Amino acid sequence: MTCRKVFVIAMDNEAAAITAHFADVSESTVFGRRVVRGTMDGEPSAVVVSGIGKSNAAAATQLALSLFEPEEVLNAGVAGALHAPMQVAEVYQVRAAVQYDFDLAQINGTKVGTLNEYADREIPLAVAGALPQAVLGTGDRFNDSKTDHAFLVDDVKADLRDMEGAAIAHVALRAGVRCRMVKSVSDVAGSGSTTDQYLANLKVALASLSAAIPAFYKG
Repeated sequence: MTCRKVFVIAMDNEAAAITAHFADVSESTVFGRRVVRGTMDGEPSAVVVSGIGKSNAAAATQLALSLFEPEEVLNAGVAGALHAPMQVAEVYQVRAAVQYDFDLAQINGTKVGTLNEYADREIPLAVAGALPQAVLGTGDRFNDSKTDHAFLVDDVKADLRDMEGAAIAHVALRAGVRCRMVKSVSDVAGSGSTTDQYLANLKVALASLSAAIPAFYKG
């Protein structure tokens, strides 16, 4: 089965925000990963659920590419906002992503976040439609670290943070496949515990994400 567009999604609850828009749904497990097939907007599509973190996201993206040979990889999920003016449940499309915990500076003198294959640490993504654009910082950390926040805001110039997006974008870029990404805000830096906000706001953030999916899918 080939699909023109395939989603790679970190968590089952985020995947549900996508599959709510699917018809003719079927489900299987492939190499230990949940794969949901269906139709969306009248065409075959699929969701590969990766699990949390960059290695999971990269592996699931390669699996999606191998299984479905898509023209476009899509990612949708929740993310933390790094700037106080941003609000819970606001939805942003990602124009660039950075793996902010990737560091080869001591070896080659590049900025932290610059992958070895590239000179620029920002991984570009395709954007379409009217959703506001943001830069995403991706790392294998979920925390309230002031050091991480300062680095993301002042150095990386990121607006959002998650644990998967830049890894998905990296695999798609290496494969020469277009990648688009949309994120709904679950917590805002400076507004209290990230964990407490995430738990309190997850349901509304997912509802907002799901509402944005049809237009996002069409691109």
